[in-house]
Amino acid sequence: MGNLALQKKKNLSSFRRIAIGTWKTSYDPSVYGSVTLPMDKALQYLDEFREKTGRKLTLTHMMARAVAAVLESMPDANAVLRFNQIFLRESIGVFFQVALQDEDTGEIDLSGATIHDANEKSLLQIYDEFQSTVDKVRSGKDKELEGTRSMFKSIPALLLNKVLNTIGFLSFQLNLDLRFLGVPKDPFGSCMVTNVGSLGLEEAYVPLVPYSHVPLLIATGKVKDVPHVEDGEVVVRKEMKCFATFDHRILDGSHAAKMAKVLTQWFEDPYTYFGAIDDDAAEPVPASEEAPQALAS
Repeated sequence: MGNLALQKKKNLSSFRRIAIGTWKTSYDPSVYGSVTLPMDKALQYLDEFREKTGRKLTLTHMMARAVAAVLESMPDANAVLRFNQIFLRESIGVFFQVALQDEDTGEIDLSGATIHDANEKSLLQIYDEFQSTVDKVRSGKDKELEGTRSMFKSIPALLLNKVLNTIGFLSFQLNLDLRFLGVPKDPFGSCMVTNVGSLGLEEAYVPLVPYSHVPLLIATGKVKDVPHVEDGEVVVRKEMKCFATFDHRILDGSHAAKMAKVLTQWFEDPYTYFGAIDDDAAEPVPASEEAPQALAS
């Protein structure tokens, strides 16, 4: 078993072949786009979820589940590029980016957690799995992460680029399972999600991360009140902008349009798409029940 479970995509279009041949690395094929999502019903759903389950659900958890639905609806977007050929992933993973404080230096350190098979999990399962991982990270009990952090702290600055590129090449181009070297299996999943709105930002485009080989990154902005005119009257609605950065060698405008449509559907009608909130799901909340900075909303 390799690092990823993959199937080679067949019958590439002429444009896709030209795109792959045009850009040699993932440093330059970035395409940016945004969509404004209606948030009134989504915020109502979030508050009800928190009240009934005791979990401090955030918009980032909801976005992760919705993005998984996006990738499920367009399998061609759930892919990785290897040796100028597109390979489709057999599962959907969503990477949460999280800001944590480094206990050694006091500096803010970016970390994260990947929810694998996110399209098959409920919001409750996504929340609990993520919170469990974050608790391990905060307490220093995540052996894989601690080993990786220690390794990178010991690498000379001049070698960082080469080491990262080498790990990316071995893990994704050659598709090798490097857990025996302390490198987690498929650590970044199919898509990365980060909530810049928790930092007070309304807009932000995040860069592609070459060594991760992830072709799609999503940043969610701050929810704000926006005036609308309905039947000649001004009404105020809650809205949130969602910003996407994607690799044009794999994704294009048609994928972006599909993404915008699916995300709008999920947040416009959360009770239908995210599912009914089960009163029986409520359980005692762990003492460490505080959302990480990048997930607060």
